[in-house]
Amino acid sequence: MHGDYGYIEEGQLGRPYNVRLLKRLASYAVPYRRIIFFCLLLAILVTSLDLTLPYLSKIAIDRYILSSWYSVDLSILKKVDSRRFLQKYGHLLEQGEKAFRFLVSHRKLKKIDPADLKKYWTMGVISRDRLYKVSPENPDLSGLLKKQGGLRMADGSIALPLKEIQRLPAKSIIRIRAKDIEGLTTVGLILLGLLFLSFGIGYWEYYLLEYLGQNMMQDIRLSLFRRMQSRAVSFFERNPVGRLVTRVTNDIENLNEMFKSVLVTVFKDIFILAGILAILLYLNWRLALVSFIILPFILGFTLLFGKLMREAFRELREKVSKLNAFQQERYSGMRIIQLFAREKHQMESFSGINHDNYLAGMKQLRLFAVFTPIMELLSALTIALIIWFGGGEVIGDRLSLGSLVAFISYIQMFFKPIRDISEKYNIMQLAMASTERIFEFMDSGEEIQDPEFPEPLSRPEGRLEFRNVSFSYEKGVPVLKNISFELKPGEMVAVVGATGAGKTTLVNLIERFHDPDEGSITLDGIDIRKLSKADLRSGIGLVMQDVFIFSGSVMENITLGRKGIGPRMVNEAIDKANAQWFIEKLPGGLRQEIGEGGATLSAGERQLLSFARTLAYRPKILILDEATSSVDPETERLIQDAIAMMTRKRTTLVIAHRLSTVRKADRIIVMHHGRIQEQGAHEELMAAGGLYYKLHRFRTYS
Repeated sequence: MHGDYGYIEEGQLGRPYNVRLLKRLASYAVPYRRIIFFCLLLAILVTSLDLTLPYLSKIAIDRYILSSWYSVDLSILKKVDSRRFLQKYGHLLEQGEKAFRFLVSHRKLKKIDPADLKKYWTMGVISRDRLYKVSPENPDLSGLLKKQGGLRMADGSIALPLKEIQRLPAKSIIRIRAKDIEGLTTVGLILLGLLFLSFGIGYWEYYLLEYLGQNMMQDIRLSLFRRMQSRAVSFFERNPVGRLVTRVTNDIENLNEMFKSVLVTVFKDIFILAGILAILLYLNWRLALVSFIILPFILGFTLLFGKLMREAFRELREKVSKLNAFQQERYSGMRIIQLFAREKHQMESFSGINHDNYLAGMKQLRLFAVFTPIMELLSALTIALIIWFGGGEVIGDRLSLGSLVAFISYIQMFFKPIRDISEKYNIMQLAMASTERIFEFMDSGEEIQDPEFPEPLSRPEGRLEFRNVSFSYEKGVPVLKNISFELKPGEMVAVVGATGAGKTTLVNLIERFHDPDEGSITLDGIDIRKLSKADLRSGIGLVMQDVFIFSGSVMENITLGRKGIGPRMVNEAIDKANAQWFIEKLPGGLRQEIGEGGATLSAGERQLLSFARTLAYRPKILILDEATSSVDPETERLIQDAIAMMTRKRTTLVIAHRLSTVRKADRIIVMHHGRIQEQGAHEELMAAGGLYYKLHRFRTYS
């Protein structure tokens, strides 16, 4: 993927996501399992409350708003048939004053078999007219009782025709139906209480989910950053900074979205769906089956949409990664762009990458633009089916109006989690794409491992030796070939040679940024691969040509956060590095904040600051890599004085230093095409008239 600034292979993205990634993600959730359990418990409670609300509306409608009864006259039937009726449906009836007269509530009427109900209606056993039970002492009913008489019940109440009661004045109806109004008030208060309870539980559920997501995101980000710091230098040479930053920021943020939006809430959606299906079947299994006709279409469309969205998300993440890498590289090289007036060209390149990102985003949006209306259409079709079939059931008194209203409410609730699950499925796909990228970085083999049982370096002397070392960055293209030399404690050795001779590679191997292909490098007689990287690098001070300064104070750039370096050691290092003169000129002195990359300092000041940083660590071996190649003569003099101070009683390796430093070296190693061509003192090499003589003559140090 070199073309899109992606250098870590992402071929695995084409395969289906597997359980391995989910298991690795789950390992980060283990410390928070109690919180996850509590979130699941809260989700179940919220789901139960959500499922209760429509059922309360059914109770309010059927039990109080449409409270009515039907008379049952078994005297019409033969004794055998009336006995059979009572055996089958007697538990639904309320006894009247007369032996063969009963009442059946309109709610319980729905429990009578539709075929039997139709037969009994035709025969007149069950009346078509609706009745309402009232107390005979109610003064508002005195005239109506004289006129209608009504059906007297065993409990002393009277059932009067509902249509006659509805003709009374509104105030009278309110007084007559006082118990229904009281029941509605109770249901309303219960509903209000449940809403407040749902709000409280929902608040804690959301808070804990966010808390869980933030903590897990923090753990993964720390883990990823820790793994990145342990990577070999080659890893950072092959991967742009923008791409690495995208992994630690954008990709982990996608995981956070999955933790808080999917991890627990997807179970809540599943609970809601299962609860709705159970309630619908309980209310009316016939109507439930009719509404389920749409489910196969919903499932098929959701699976198709998920597959298309997975591809769209992958493409979008690749474009975002490419966009970030391009920007980071151009911002870092803005001076070069402006120096050569290439702004227009870079703008054209950025415009193309940005347009590709726009197209990938629009592709994703188009899929959502199709999915959402289709889901709304399927929801509307389902509700239309329910109204068509359920309305007929209500008209035929085989379904209560409250049940139909509850059905419609539950179906509307049913489609919401389906839409949510589809969206969360795509959030999960996006998060899994990010997860795969993150774990690819974590699992990358480009790491210099510490030995399992490192040998201690108790009293370092500074003796460094190369023994038949060969190395290549690319297989088959050797950079160093059978290199052998020794640095004795306190000795200064200079390495010179033309560009590409392998000088800087020596430094990379000493610092163990890479391991040799053949041979070994020893420090005080111990192979450096048997030492911990911390012990090895704490004993070696490296001053490079390209000095990197972190944003922060001067003090922070010298100590790099190491607690063992106090103010006395810092001041001592500053004095030896000849850096005190410019630090004292800074308004804040050691506390002066320096911009990113040390932009407020000159090249020489940055170099002197790097000397102070190295000396503060008091290394036994000092490596100077092109330390004065880009400074003015005055600063060079200060640096030379600093070098003279630094190299006293230290093993020093100088890479291609300027002539004045090279001449002071105890020994000079001349490299050519990855081999040691010559070595000796300055006078010896000049007298030999070989490669060093030519380099000295033409001053082609690199």
